Amino acid sequence: MGEAVDYLPISMLNQLLYCERRFWLMFVHGEMTVNAPVLEGIQQHERVHDGGAERDGDTIAHRRVYVWSDELRVCGFADLVEEREGALRPVEYKRGRKGRWLNDRIQVCAQALCLEERTGRQVEEGAVFYWRSRRRVTVEITPELRRQTREAAARAFELLDGGKMPPPIERRAKCRDCSLEEICLPREVQMLSGRRA
Repeated sequence: MGEAVDYLPISMLNQLLYCERRFWLMFVHGEMTVNAPVLEGIQQHERVHDGGAERDGDTIAHRRVYVWSDELRVCGFADLVEEREGALRPVEYKRGRKGRWLNDRIQVCAQALCLEERTGRQVEEGAVFYWRSRRRVTVEITPELRRQTREAAARAFELLDGGKMPPPIERRAKCRDCSLEEICLPREVQMLSGRRA
């Protein structure tokens, strides 16, 4: 990649877990397409991005909280951190419905690990709010999820240190739903590299 990366945006772990090639295109090449779903997500995040704190009963909602971890070498914003009776709970907002993939939970766990490192308080759970289904899904910060999150951060730096773009993935459903499909050209790349007939 040329230049060493000190810290990685937490959101890039989400991209990495969805597809390593998507992560590379977005982080290394700076590719991003603003299509209707992406624009919808941006608009839905407007309130969250205002920042600040508000109290609702015994819960304080901190919006747009900057967090980082020196251990994982990641940083970024938690959309929302709820504080109740000393317990912290990161909440991530997503445009669509609950996905089948691990990436959203990894992003929330990374935020939890950052909060733990910064505050010294154990974070037991987080949540993802999905706009389309209007559902909040609890994410338990288990030892297994912590391990997977640490491995994801290590994998991201391993790819960057290797300096080579990953090949396209074989999961058509992910490619079909990806806003970068027209830039990535997974079928064409696979055909030209002889990976598909």
